[in-house]
Amino acid sequence: MAVKKVTRMGHPVLRELAKPMSHEEILSPETEELLQDMIDTMEAEGGIGIAAPQIGISKQMAIISIDADQTRYEEAESTPLYVIFNPKITIIDHELQGFWEGCLSVPGLRGFVQRPRKVRIDFLDQHAKAQSLEVEGFLATVFQHELDHLFGTLYVDKVSDISKLMYNEEFEQFWLAKEVSN
Repeated sequence: MAVKKVTRMGHPVLRELAKPMSHEEILSPETEELLQDMIDTMEAEGGIGIAAPQIGISKQMAIISIDADQTRYEEAESTPLYVIFNPKITIIDHELQGFWEGCLSVPGLRGFVQRPRKVRIDFLDQHAKAQSLEVEGFLATVFQHELDHLFGTLYVDKVSDISKLMYNEEFEQFWLAKEVSN
């Protein structure tokens, strides 16, 4: 399969409501190829998730996989590969938690975003079978971030304090060091 070019902030596809996928589409060879392209692209870019709009395809499809060896998000625990089609998110715990988020489609930046602590995701998996998953903590943030891409939202839209949107170098120099010492 292939590593695809990541669509960056400013491209209209990132602001569209992605199209839901039928059972037939989910089970098609084309979608299997797209899935492999998304995995290859996510791994090549060092990401922990990617949505189809991030490679220019307006379909409700996303993947998440956190590898124990990744260093971008030290608080993250390993996960299996989640393949998600046509998701619906339900907030289970409205208490907010904040994390510094980054995005393959917004390269070089980090922003502090607060999101609900616990959510349920109802979706179809790669076999077009209905699944329901409750996630909390950092993983809840990852799911909300990736699935936002399917609804035309980027994490920068959710940064409530613009002074907490910065380049990676400044984040590491001034903010990460502060958090580690606390």
